[in-house]
Amino acid sequence: MRVRAATRSTGRNRGWLWLAPAVLVAALLFGTAVGETRIPLATVIEVLAVKAGLGSAALDPIDASVIWHYRLSRAVVAACGGAGLALSGLILQALLRNPLAEPYLLGISAGASTGAVTVAVAGIGAGLLSMSAGAFAGALTAFALVAALARAAGGGTGMRGAGVIILAGIAGSQMFNALTALIIAQSASAEQARGIMFWLLGNLSGVRWPDSWVAVPMAALALGVGLWHARALDAFAFGAESAASLGIDLRRTQALLIGTASLATAIMVSIAGAIGFVGLVVPHAMRILVGPRHARLVPATALAGAVFLVLSDVVSRIVIPGQVLPIGVITALVGAPAFAVVMIRGRQR
Repeated sequence: MRVRAATRSTGRNRGWLWLAPAVLVAALLFGTAVGETRIPLATVIEVLAVKAGLGSAALDPIDASVIWHYRLSRAVVAACGGAGLALSGLILQALLRNPLAEPYLLGISAGASTGAVTVAVAGIGAGLLSMSAGAFAGALTAFALVAALARAAGGGTGMRGAGVIILAGIAGSQMFNALTALIIAQSASAEQARGIMFWLLGNLSGVRWPDSWVAVPMAALALGVGLWHARALDAFAFGAESAASLGIDLRRTQALLIGTASLATAIMVSIAGAIGFVGLVVPHAMRILVGPRHARLVPATALAGAVFLVLSDVVSRIVIPGQVLPIGVITALVGAPAFAVVMIRGRQR
Protein backbone atom coordinates (compact mmCIF):
# COMPACT_ATOMS: atom_id res chain seq x y z
CA MET A 1 0.00 0.00 0.00
CA ARG A 2 2.78 2.43 0.89
CA VAL A 3 4.57 1.71 -2.39
CA ARG A 4 1.38 2.37 -4.39
CA ALA A 5 0.73 5.57 -2.41
CA ALA A 6 4.28 6.78 -3.00
CA THR A 7 3.95 5.97 -6.70
CA ARG A 8 0.69 7.91 -6.97
CA SER A 9 2.25 10.85 -5.10
CA THR A 10 5.27 10.83 -7.42
CA GLY A 11 2.99 10.73 -10.44
CA ARG A 12 1.05 13.73 -9.20
CA ASN A 13 4.22 15.66 -8.45
CA ARG A 14 5.54 14.94 -11.95
CA GLY A 15 2.19 15.72 -13.54
CA TRP A 16 2.26 19.39 -12.61
CA LEU A 17 5.52 19.80 -14.52
CA TRP A 18 3.61 19.35 -17.76
CA LEU A 19 1.32 22.20 -16.75
CA ALA A 20 4.16 24.58 -15.78
CA PRO A 21 4.68 26.12 -19.26
CA ALA A 22 0.93 26.66 -19.67
CA VAL A 23 0.67 28.27 -16.23
CA LEU A 24 3.61 30.58 -16.96
CA VAL A 25 2.22 31.58 -20.37
CA ALA A 26 -1.20 32.24 -18.81
CA ALA A 27 0.40 34.46 -16.15
CA LEU A 28 2.36 36.40 -18.78
CA LEU A 29 -0.78 36.82 -20.90
CA PHE A 30 -2.72 38.03 -17.86
CA GLY A 31 0.06 40.49 -16.97
CA THR A 32 0.00 41.76 -20.55
CA ALA A 33 -3.80 42.03 -20.84
CA VAL A 34 -4.50 43.81 -17.54
CA GLY A 35 -3.26 47.31 -16.78
CA GLU A 36 -4.12 50.91 -16.12
CA THR A 37 -5.72 51.27 -19.55
CA ARG A 38 -8.34 48.74 -20.60
CA ILE A 39 -7.45 46.94 -23.83
CA PRO A 40 -9.64 44.09 -25.15
CA LEU A 41 -8.13 40.62 -24.86
CA ALA A 42 -8.68 40.07 -28.58
CA THR A 43 -6.50 43.10 -29.32
CA VAL A 44 -3.79 41.83 -26.99
CA ILE A 45 -3.74 38.42 -28.67
CA GLU A 46 -3.74 40.03 -32.12
CA VAL A 47 -0.77 42.25 -31.26
CA LEU A 48 1.19 39.35 -29.79
CA ALA A 49 0.43 37.20 -32.84
CA VAL A 50 1.62 39.89 -35.25
CA LYS A 51 4.77 40.57 -33.22
CA ALA A 52 5.49 36.83 -33.18
CA GLY A 53 5.15 36.67 -36.98
CA LEU A 54 1.89 34.70 -36.90
CA GLY A 55 -0.31 37.39 -38.42
CA SER A 56 -0.31 40.48 -40.58
CA ALA A 57 -3.28 42.53 -39.34
CA ALA A 58 -3.05 46.31 -39.16
CA LEU A 59 -2.35 47.35 -35.57
CA ASP A 60 -3.16 50.48 -33.68
CA PRO A 61 0.34 51.89 -32.97
CA ILE A 62 -0.58 53.06 -29.46
CA ASP A 63 -2.13 49.75 -28.42
CA ALA A 64 0.76 47.84 -29.98
CA SER A 65 3.34 49.95 -28.14
CA VAL A 66 1.57 49.61 -24.78
CA ILE A 67 1.12 45.86 -25.14
CA TRP A 68 4.50 44.93 -26.58
CA HIS A 69 6.99 47.48 -25.28
CA TYR A 70 5.43 48.22 -21.88
CA ARG A 71 3.25 45.41 -20.57
CA LEU A 72 4.82 42.26 -22.03
CA SER A 73 8.39 43.33 -21.32
CA ARG A 74 7.34 44.23 -17.78
CA ALA A 75 5.61 40.87 -17.29
CA VAL A 76 8.65 38.97 -18.60
CA VAL A 77 11.05 40.78 -16.28
CA ALA A 78 8.65 40.36 -13.34
CA ALA A 79 8.44 36.61 -14.01
CA CYS A 80 12.22 36.27 -14.23
CA GLY A 81 12.73 38.38 -11.12
CA GLY A 82 10.15 36.43 -9.13
CA ALA A 83 11.74 33.14 -10.13
CA GLY A 84 15.23 34.39 -9.26
CA LEU A 85 14.25 35.82 -5.87
CA ALA A 86 12.25 32.72 -4.92
CA LEU A 87 15.15 30.44 -5.87
CA SER A 88 17.56 32.64 -3.92
CA GLY A 89 15.45 32.20 -0.81
CA LEU A 90 15.20 28.45 -1.38
CA ILE A 91 18.97 28.09 -1.79
CA LEU A 92 19.76 30.15 1.30
CA GLN A 93 17.23 28.27 3.43
CA ALA A 94 18.80 24.94 2.47
CA LEU A 95 22.41 26.07 2.88
CA LEU A 96 21.86 27.80 6.21
CA ARG A 97 19.26 25.32 7.50
CA ASN A 98 17.22 28.34 8.50
CA PRO A 99 13.53 28.67 7.52
CA LEU A 100 13.74 32.46 7.79
CA ALA A 101 16.71 32.87 5.47
CA GLU A 102 16.05 34.97 2.37
CA PRO A 103 17.85 37.81 0.60
CA TYR A 104 15.78 40.56 2.24
CA LEU A 105 16.15 39.34 5.83
CA LEU A 106 19.85 38.49 5.48
CA GLY A 107 20.73 41.97 4.28
CA ILE A 108 21.61 40.89 0.72
CA SER A 109 18.89 43.08 -0.80
CA ALA A 110 19.96 46.03 1.35
CA GLY A 111 23.61 45.56 0.37
CA ALA A 112 22.67 45.27 -3.30
CA SER A 113 20.64 48.47 -3.01
CA THR A 114 23.61 50.27 -1.47
CA GLY A 115 25.91 49.04 -4.23
CA ALA A 116 23.49 50.07 -6.98
CA VAL A 117 22.88 53.51 -5.48
CA THR A 118 26.62 54.03 -4.94
CA VAL A 119 27.28 53.48 -8.64
CA ALA A 120 24.22 55.35 -9.93
CA VAL A 121 24.25 58.39 -7.62
CA ALA A 122 27.71 58.74 -6.11
CA GLY A 123 29.47 57.84 -9.36
CA ILE A 124 31.78 55.25 -7.82
CA GLY A 125 33.58 53.34 -10.55
CA ALA A 126 33.91 56.33 -12.87
CA GLY A 127 31.40 54.88 -15.28
CA LEU A 128 33.23 51.55 -15.57
CA LEU A 129 30.81 49.72 -13.28
CA SER A 130 27.17 49.08 -14.16
CA MET A 131 24.37 49.16 -11.59
CA SER A 132 24.23 45.35 -11.75
CA ALA A 133 27.96 45.10 -10.98
CA GLY A 134 27.63 47.54 -8.11
CA ALA A 135 24.60 45.69 -6.77
CA PHE A 136 26.42 42.35 -6.98
CA ALA A 137 29.42 43.74 -5.10
CA GLY A 138 27.11 45.17 -2.45
CA ALA A 139 25.20 41.89 -2.14
CA LEU A 140 28.36 39.84 -1.63
CA THR A 141 29.75 42.39 0.83
CA ALA A 142 26.52 42.32 2.84
CA PHE A 143 26.40 38.52 2.96
CA ALA A 144 30.06 38.29 3.97
CA LEU A 145 29.50 40.83 6.74
CA VAL A 146 26.39 39.07 8.04
CA ALA A 147 28.15 35.68 7.96
CA ALA A 148 31.17 37.07 9.80
CA LEU A 149 28.98 38.74 12.43
CA ALA A 150 26.97 35.55 12.97
CA ARG A 151 30.15 33.49 13.29
CA ALA A 152 31.65 35.98 15.76
CA ALA A 153 28.44 35.81 17.80
CA GLY A 154 28.70 32.03 18.02
CA GLY A 155 25.98 31.09 15.51
CA GLY A 156 25.70 27.41 14.73
CA THR A 157 23.19 25.12 13.07
CA GLY A 158 20.70 24.82 15.92
CA MET A 159 17.86 27.07 16.99
CA ARG A 160 20.27 29.54 18.57
CA GLY A 161 22.28 29.66 15.36
CA ALA A 162 19.12 30.37 13.36
CA GLY A 163 18.28 33.26 15.66
CA VAL A 164 21.83 34.62 15.57
CA ILE A 165 22.07 34.77 11.79
CA ILE A 166 18.66 36.45 11.51
CA LEU A 167 19.72 39.05 14.08
CA ALA A 168 22.97 39.54 12.15
CA GLY A 169 20.96 39.96 8.97
CA ILE A 170 18.73 42.57 10.58
CA ALA A 171 21.77 44.46 11.81
CA GLY A 172 23.36 44.28 8.35
CA SER A 173 20.14 45.43 6.68
CA GLN A 174 19.86 48.43 8.97
CA MET A 175 23.49 49.41 8.39
CA PHE A 176 23.27 49.18 4.60
CA ASN A 177 19.90 50.95 4.55
CA ALA A 178 21.51 53.75 6.55
CA LEU A 179 24.44 53.89 4.12
CA THR A 180 22.00 54.08 1.20
CA ALA A 181 20.12 56.94 2.86
CA LEU A 182 23.42 58.74 3.57
CA ILE A 183 24.57 58.42 -0.06
CA ILE A 184 21.23 59.73 -1.32
CA ALA A 185 21.26 62.64 1.13
CA GLN A 186 24.82 63.60 0.23
CA SER A 187 24.87 63.07 -3.52
CA ALA A 188 21.36 63.11 -4.95
CA SER A 189 19.18 66.03 -5.92
CA ALA A 190 15.65 66.30 -4.57
CA GLU A 191 14.20 64.82 -7.76
CA GLN A 192 16.78 62.02 -7.80
CA ALA A 193 16.11 61.26 -4.15
CA ARG A 194 12.37 60.96 -4.74
CA GLY A 195 12.85 58.64 -7.71
CA ILE A 196 15.40 56.48 -5.93
CA MET A 197 13.31 56.08 -2.79
CA PHE A 198 10.34 54.98 -4.92
CA TRP A 199 12.63 52.62 -6.83
CA LEU A 200 14.03 51.12 -3.63
CA LEU A 201 10.53 49.99 -2.64
CA GLY A 202 10.36 47.97 -5.85
CA ASN A 203 9.35 49.56 -9.12
CA LEU A 204 8.94 47.97 -12.55
CA SER A 205 7.58 51.07 -14.28
CA GLY A 206 10.81 51.77 -16.14
CA VAL A 207 11.37 48.20 -17.30
CA ARG A 208 11.74 47.63 -21.05
CA TRP A 209 13.02 44.84 -23.29
CA PRO A 210 16.75 45.56 -22.73
CA ASP A 211 16.23 44.66 -19.05
CA SER A 212 15.00 41.22 -20.08
CA TRP A 213 18.36 40.53 -21.72
CA VAL A 214 19.79 40.43 -18.22
CA ALA A 215 16.76 39.11 -16.31
CA VAL A 216 16.11 36.07 -18.51
CA PRO A 217 19.70 34.68 -18.34
CA MET A 218 19.67 35.39 -14.57
CA ALA A 219 16.53 33.32 -14.04
CA ALA A 220 17.81 30.55 -16.32
CA LEU A 221 21.13 30.46 -14.46
CA ALA A 222 19.46 30.28 -11.04
CA LEU A 223 17.12 27.52 -12.21
CA GLY A 224 19.92 25.57 -13.88
CA VAL A 225 22.23 25.80 -10.87
CA GLY A 226 19.40 24.84 -8.52
CA LEU A 227 18.43 21.79 -10.58
CA TRP A 228 22.05 20.71 -11.07
CA HIS A 229 22.66 20.89 -7.32
CA ALA A 230 19.28 19.53 -6.20
CA ARG A 231 20.94 16.52 -4.56
CA ALA A 232 23.44 18.77 -2.79
CA LEU A 233 20.62 21.01 -1.53
CA ASP A 234 18.84 17.93 -0.14
CA ALA A 235 22.04 17.02 1.69
CA PHE A 236 22.68 20.55 2.99
CA ALA A 237 19.15 20.60 4.42
CA PHE A 238 20.38 17.90 6.86
CA GLY A 239 23.65 19.68 7.63
CA ALA A 240 27.10 20.21 6.17
CA GLU A 241 28.27 16.91 7.67
CA SER A 242 25.63 15.02 5.69
CA ALA A 243 26.69 16.80 2.53
CA ALA A 244 30.37 16.02 3.12
CA SER A 245 29.58 12.35 3.79
CA LEU A 246 28.04 12.14 0.30
CA GLY A 247 31.26 13.38 -1.28
CA ILE A 248 30.09 16.94 -1.95
CA ASP A 249 32.81 19.57 -2.19
CA LEU A 250 31.49 21.90 0.52
CA ARG A 251 33.55 25.00 -0.25
CA ARG A 252 33.04 24.93 -4.00
CA THR A 253 29.33 24.09 -3.80
CA GLN A 254 28.58 26.65 -1.10
CA ALA A 255 30.49 29.35 -2.98
CA LEU A 256 28.66 28.58 -6.23
CA LEU A 257 25.21 28.48 -4.63
CA ILE A 258 25.71 31.61 -2.53
CA GLY A 259 27.19 33.42 -5.53
CA THR A 260 24.18 32.43 -7.63
CA ALA A 261 21.71 33.60 -4.98
CA SER A 262 23.59 36.88 -4.55
CA LEU A 263 23.82 37.45 -8.31
CA ALA A 264 20.12 36.82 -8.84
CA THR A 265 19.25 39.20 -6.00
CA ALA A 266 21.71 41.84 -7.20
CA ILE A 267 20.42 41.80 -10.78
CA MET A 268 16.80 42.07 -9.67
CA VAL A 269 17.64 44.91 -7.26
CA SER A 270 19.52 46.76 -10.01
CA ILE A 271 16.46 46.46 -12.28
CA ALA A 272 13.56 46.98 -9.90
CA GLY A 273 14.83 47.78 -6.41
CA ALA A 274 14.46 45.72 -3.24
CA ILE A 275 11.43 43.41 -3.26
CA GLY A 276 10.79 41.49 -0.06
CA PHE A 277 8.89 38.34 0.93
CA VAL A 278 9.19 36.56 -2.44
CA GLY A 279 12.19 34.52 -1.32
CA LEU A 280 10.62 33.86 2.08
CA VAL A 281 7.02 32.90 1.35
CA VAL A 282 7.20 31.09 -1.99
CA PRO A 283 9.67 28.30 -1.02
CA HIS A 284 7.66 27.48 2.13
CA ALA A 285 4.39 27.39 0.22
CA MET A 286 5.90 25.07 -2.39
CA ARG A 287 7.27 22.72 0.27
CA ILE A 288 3.70 22.22 1.44
CA LEU A 289 2.51 21.52 -2.11
CA VAL A 290 5.28 19.36 -3.60
CA GLY A 291 7.35 18.20 -0.62
CA PRO A 292 10.95 18.84 0.46
CA ARG A 293 12.82 17.08 -2.39
CA HIS A 294 14.66 19.78 -4.31
CA ALA A 295 14.40 17.99 -7.65
CA ARG A 296 10.70 18.93 -7.56
CA LEU A 297 10.96 21.90 -5.24
CA VAL A 298 13.37 23.93 -7.41
CA PRO A 299 11.18 24.09 -10.56
CA ALA A 300 8.00 24.51 -8.48
CA THR A 301 9.54 27.42 -6.58
CA ALA A 302 10.74 29.09 -9.77
CA LEU A 303 7.29 28.81 -11.36
CA ALA A 304 5.43 30.01 -8.26
CA GLY A 305 7.83 32.93 -7.77
CA ALA A 306 7.37 33.99 -11.40
CA VAL A 307 3.57 33.85 -11.21
CA PHE A 308 3.49 35.57 -7.80
CA LEU A 309 5.52 38.58 -8.93
CA VAL A 310 3.62 38.95 -12.22
CA LEU A 311 0.30 38.98 -10.33
CA SER A 312 1.72 41.37 -7.71
CA ASP A 313 2.80 43.72 -10.48
CA VAL A 314 -0.70 43.64 -11.99
CA VAL A 315 -2.22 44.47 -8.61
CA SER A 316 0.24 47.34 -8.11
CA ARG A 317 -1.01 48.91 -11.36
CA ILE A 318 -4.77 48.58 -10.84
CA VAL A 319 -5.44 48.67 -7.08
CA ILE A 320 -5.51 52.50 -7.03
CA PRO A 321 -6.90 54.03 -10.26
CA GLY A 322 -4.45 56.41 -11.89
CA GLN A 323 -1.57 55.50 -9.58
CA VAL A 324 1.09 52.78 -9.64
CA LEU A 325 2.16 51.46 -6.25
CA PRO A 326 5.67 50.13 -5.56
CA ILE A 327 5.57 46.39 -6.14
CA GLY A 328 7.39 45.81 -2.84
CA VAL A 329 4.35 47.19 -1.04
CA ILE A 330 2.12 44.59 -2.69
CA THR A 331 4.48 41.67 -2.01
CA ALA A 332 4.69 42.70 1.66
CA LEU A 333 0.92 43.11 2.04
CA VAL A 334 0.34 39.70 0.47
CA GLY A 335 3.46 37.99 1.76
CA ALA A 336 3.17 38.79 5.46
CA PRO A 337 -0.31 37.22 5.95
CA ALA A 338 0.62 34.35 3.59
CA PHE A 339 3.73 33.61 5.63
CA ALA A 340 1.65 33.62 8.83
CA VAL A 341 -0.66 31.02 7.25
CA VAL A 342 2.33 28.93 6.15
CA MET A 343 3.77 29.04 9.68
CA ILE A 344 0.48 27.94 11.24
CA ARG A 345 -0.03 25.15 8.72
CA GLY A 346 3.57 24.00 9.17
CA ARG A 347 3.05 23.74 12.92
CA GLN A 348 -0.11 21.69 12.46
CA ARG A 349 1.50 19.18 10.08
